[in-house]
Order: sequence, then C-alpha cells, then structure tokens
Amino acid sequence: MEKFSKTLHGYNPEEVNKFLDNIIGKVEDMVEENKNKDIKNVELQKENQALKQKLMQYERMEATLNKAMIMAEKTSEQIKYSAHTESEAMIEDARGKANRIINEALLKAEKAEQEANLLRRNINIFKRRVKDIIEAQMQVVDEMDDIEI
Repeated sequence: MEKFSKTLHGYNPEEVNKFLDNIIGKVEDMVEENKNKDIKNVELQKENQALKQKLMQYERMEATLNKAMIMAEKTSEQIKYSAHTESEAMIEDARGKANRIINEALLKAEKAEQEANLLRRNINIFKRRVKDIIEAQMQVVDEMDDIEI
C-alpha cells in the first residue's frame, strides 16, 4: 500500500497525483492488453470455424468413401458370380479385378483416416492454444484482484 506524506491540509497532493497517474497508466495498459486479447480471440474463433468446416468436409468425404467401398464390394461379388458361371479362367480374372478395386478402396479409406488423424491432432493443438489463452486471461483477472485501488 502506498503511503503519502502529510501536509498542513492532508496528504501531499503531488504524491497522491503521481500515484493516481501511475494507477491510470497501469489500467490503460491492461485495457489495451484486453483489447488485443479480444482481437486474438476473434481470430481464433474464425480459425476454429474454418477447422470445423474442414472437419465437416472430411466427414462427408469419409461417408462417400464408405459408400464407394460398399459399392466396390457389391460389384466384386457380382463379378465373382458372373465369372464363375462363364469359366474358370474368367473367375481368376474377376478375382484380380475385385482385389484391385478393394485395394484402391482400402487405400482411399486409409488416406481418409490419415487426414482425419491429422485433423484430430490439429484440433487438439488448437484446444491447447485456446486453453493457454484462457488461462492467461484468467491470470490477468486474478492480478487485477491483487491491485489495491
């Protein structure tokens, strides 16, 4: 707590004014810092929205790939059945085609899984950053409580 020297009519006005100027400066700095953090928060919210949109896009891609995989499996079964009725040579050819289709579908699914994992990691990083920002803001609020006016 700041102590002021006493004069004839109370506390020394110069010391009191100097102390008040110091407090005003600190409050103005904190207000500016809060404005900057608000701007950063808005930017992070925009980034969060963009990430959500990308996540939705990847989820749609995953659904499409799942449908493609189901269709590929149905197609391979039909090819196997037709090949069996025609001849043994056609059976081997149809199995090779079915395996290629399944392998392509699996590769696409694996790629989609890798992209989803990358997105999960990015989301976790984003969560950590937002948490750090919030914790820093909470520390500023706690520090404001410590200032005696």
